[in-house]
Amino acid sequence: MKTEHVISILEGNPFVALNRDELAKIEAHTLTCEACRKAYEAAQVSAALLHERARGAFEPSAFFQTRVLAELRERQSANERWAWGRLWRTAGGLASSMVATVATLAVLTFVVPGTQTSESQSSTPVLNAYSTDAVVFDQSTAPSDQISDSDVLATLYETDNNDVVK
Repeated sequence: MKTEHVISILEGNPFVALNRDELAKIEAHTLTCEACRKAYEAAQVSAALLHERARGAFEPSAFFQTRVLAELRERQSANERWAWGRLWRTAGGLASSMVATVATLAVLTFVVPGTQTSESQSSTPVLNAYSTDAVVFDQSTAPSDQISDSDVLATLYETDNNDVVK
């Protein structure tokens, strides 16, 4: 142990954690080594200071609580400045998908019908032989070569004057 220095032991472990054998070896070595003796004395002093400081009660300054609470209020108000921010973080994905859906529906409603050719638009009136007025007011617009419903009913329920029900 005389050729080895005890500084590494003092630096590797807390002074209060050293056992009696280690302390005895360190004290024996410090009798012959001046550098190790100074390190040992510094470790003793620092351990005593730490022990004394830990034993004393810590009293915060008079305005400590006021400063801490003021800082806490300031941080809370900074977080609540834009209340919509929390709402956007919570429902941002839903709102974005709804906006995209509305935009898609607007494109399909206004842009796609405007891109039809004139041929497809002109065939629509030919396919619809009935006008709105004819359907609402029950006006017959059928051509003369077709039989109407009233003609069919008159033929089916035509009564002969000779056939009288008795």
